Amino acid sequence: MRYLIPKLAETNIHVAEIEIERSRFIAWIAHTPDVTGFDALLARARATYPDASHHCSAFIAGPPGEQNAIGFSDDGEPGGTAGRPMFQVLEGSGFGQIGCVVTRYFGGTKLGTGGLARAYSQAVQKALETLPSTNFVERSTLRIQVGFAGEAEARAWFAGQDVPIEHVDYASDGVTLTVGWPRDTTIDLAPLEARLKGRLALLG
Repeated sequence: MRYLIPKLAETNIHVAEIEIERSRFIAWIAHTPDVTGFDALLARARATYPDASHHCSAFIAGPPGEQNAIGFSDDGEPGGTAGRPMFQVLEGSGFGQIGCVVTRYFGGTKLGTGGLARAYSQAVQKALETLPSTNFVERSTLRIQVGFAGEAEARAWFAGQDVPIEHVDYASDGVTLTVGWPRDTTIDLAPLEARLKGRLALLG
């Protein structure tokens, strides 16, 4: 499976802000591959804006369509006016491993339930419009044994297939390459085996 994730380092946050009726809505988005990562994002937002009215949130700590590692919170706003609309924007974006906190500073004018839902949705949408992204590829681990003379050829072939080499072990009888093969691609090592004239073994 391949899907978009935020192209952000672990400690980096992507920020966007909108203002509606003098209320400020500050959206933070981060790469949150697990619930712990999202909890850290929320804690950081609360610490940065301790005097804010609300810190509403939504996250998908897994692939798009994830049913378990998800969540959203209205944080004191009327029920259904913040967290769920935020989550729906994230869900519709095609992103996975993504967390969002929208911090609100109340401007003195009540927006009503519909206005709040639109405001929180718009804040998330604005952040997504400029969010750097990259493709996440789910991979299976394969261990391939080749001779010393075939290591360079094997490395070049895997690089050409966009298959990362995760680990290399050297032994007296050759080299074992541990690679991350895309789960949505059929395993086919025949072209590499032909290049190495059969001097290749797929280990368990």
